[in-house]
Amino acid sequence: MKVLHVITGLDMGGAEQQLRLLLRRLPARCEVVTLTNPGPVAAGIEADGTPVTHLGMTGDRDLRALPRLAALIRAGGYDLVHTHLYRACVYGRIAARMAGVRAVVATEHSLGDAVLEGRRLTRGVRALYRATERLGTTTVAVSDTVAARLRRWGVPGQRIHVVPNGIEAHRFGFDPAARAVIRARLGLPPDAFVVGGVGRLVAGKRFDVLVRAVTQLPGVHLLLAGDGPERMRLLRLAEQFGSADRIHLLGAVGDVGGGDVGGSTAPPPSAGGASASAGAGAGASAEPGIDVPGIDVPGLLSVIDVCVSPSPDEAFGLAVLEALASGLHVLHGSCPAVDELPEDQAPGARRFSPGVQRLADALRELRREGPDRLPVPPVVRRYDIARSAEALMSVYEEALATARARRRGTAGPGPAPTPAPSSAPAPSPLSNS
Repeated sequence: MKVLHVITGLDMGGAEQQLRLLLRRLPARCEVVTLTNPGPVAAGIEADGTPVTHLGMTGDRDLRALPRLAALIRAGGYDLVHTHLYRACVYGRIAARMAGVRAVVATEHSLGDAVLEGRRLTRGVRALYRATERLGTTTVAVSDTVAARLRRWGVPGQRIHVVPNGIEAHRFGFDPAARAVIRARLGLPPDAFVVGGVGRLVAGKRFDVLVRAVTQLPGVHLLLAGDGPERMRLLRLAEQFGSADRIHLLGAVGDVGGGDVGGSTAPPPSAGGASASAGAGAGASAEPGIDVPGIDVPGLLSVIDVCVSPSPDEAFGLAVLEALASGLHVLHGSCPAVDELPEDQAPGARRFSPGVQRLADALRELRREGPDRLPVPPVVRRYDIARSAEALMSVYEEALATARARRRGTAGPGPAPTPAPSSAPAPSPLSNS
């Protein structure tokens, strides 16, 4: 089976890292096209041995990309096209149809109730999504929560399959040696209570709530890994509340073996907190080519005492899952990967109600308890990336069978059951890309 993956960009984010992990395990001949931004994740995919082509789109409405993409698909002789993220799903489904490929799978990675990929949903976005969705064979949701949202949009239930995200759990195990070394490197007191967060710095992630909460807790430090348009606002908040020495914005932090978080690799800040991070330690303003060994997401998770994911509207919750794999207590605003399961599957995860004061109170309580590392909970084993790849291959096989049946003019096979890993026991239309 020869598969072409079409993705909006490969510069940053959970969807991009998820694609890289899947490509390592899918028993198919895969190639990748990125519409824009062939960044560090693209380099990682190529280093893993999968070819990556940059289509060179110049903007959301660059319709010249359609014939280029269709020609590429036609020339490649692909059996199936798999699209990822909104803009790639819109363009990729149309281009696949133009090229004569009828087996088209699209993964919906980031659909929230009110946002899509961190941006506000509009009526035009929904209309265009629905129109192009009909050109595909199957839509994959990364959680039951996303599947329900798609059904509310009017996507037929038989076209939706749930294939959850997955992680390499062994990579996130707690490392006490890394904790001591990295704390010293960052200038953090060995006994400091340190809160952490990982993700793209966009408004929908609500990291401003986390920053404000930590400013209410004297002596508590915050390590925030990621980059994005909210970075300067968060820096100003830390300074406004007199906590710049305790709020450390690390910029993009390398995730060895799985891409980067929030942008291109950047070194950590010098001791001095948020204001120091605005220089050499923060994302795009960092000096290029600086290598700081040992600072990656697993190392960061070993450094902190509690992880917070304040976003109220998530599609899955990879950051929460990775933190649980490190034995951390986790406070989250939304995490379908955990919320869809019984409480005993993730005893270290606690959902908090929106609001700065509620989060500050929850952190204050955890600090009093002095939380130790927890055993890795069952939820982590449930979301193993190998299981996700196996479930996705089943979706591919059904999509191919359906496409063949349609060519013969016969009814396709009945809808496959939802893959087991996901189930709980017993504006311009293109502005979101």
